[in-house]
Amino acid sequence: MEAFQVHKGKLAVLNRSNVDTDQIIPKQFLKRIERTGYGRFAFFDWRYLNDGSDNPEFELNKPEAAGASILVAGENFGCGSSREHAPWALGDYGFKVIIAPSFADIFHQNCLKNGLLPIRVEEEFHQKLIEKARKPHFECMIDLEKQEISEGTDVLYSFSIDPYWKDMLINGHDEISLTFMYDEQIKTYEKRRRVWLA
Repeated sequence: MEAFQVHKGKLAVLNRSNVDTDQIIPKQFLKRIERTGYGRFAFFDWRYLNDGSDNPEFELNKPEAAGASILVAGENFGCGSSREHAPWALGDYGFKVIIAPSFADIFHQNCLKNGLLPIRVEEEFHQKLIEKARKPHFECMIDLEKQEISEGTDVLYSFSIDPYWKDMLINGHDEISLTFMYDEQIKTYEKRRRVWLA
């Protein structure tokens, strides 16, 4: 997994409450066996018209959202089913960070496990960030080590994150690669343990 330390990027706003995982990645696309390639299906029902063309009314299709890598979402983002495909789709779309007042718990965990940084913020700052995101060419910086959201040299917000997941993201580990770090200890244990016969 790619290490996450500092990210600077443009913001896109999807200020809708209770966006569930079926809206993030509809069920008909879950048949794929790969973990990549889901970006083009993200928000499919909102993003495209019936003829397959882009829906010009959808927030992320507007010109000001082009190239954004930070998504400012509404409360309870990622609710619904626990599909891991949702963070896969968002990451493949190009997002590195999702900022919202609240997240569904399982979605929040799935983001962290897949290298996507979800940041919970207070409602007052959430509204201020939406206003800032409307300014042309506005970008902010996310410093995971310092746990800060900044604009230039000005710190806008300090966020919290579980130390375990902070370490995992900064070092680019997922739970499988973390297990492989203990490969020698596992081999030693396997050599010493009793063999149970059927």
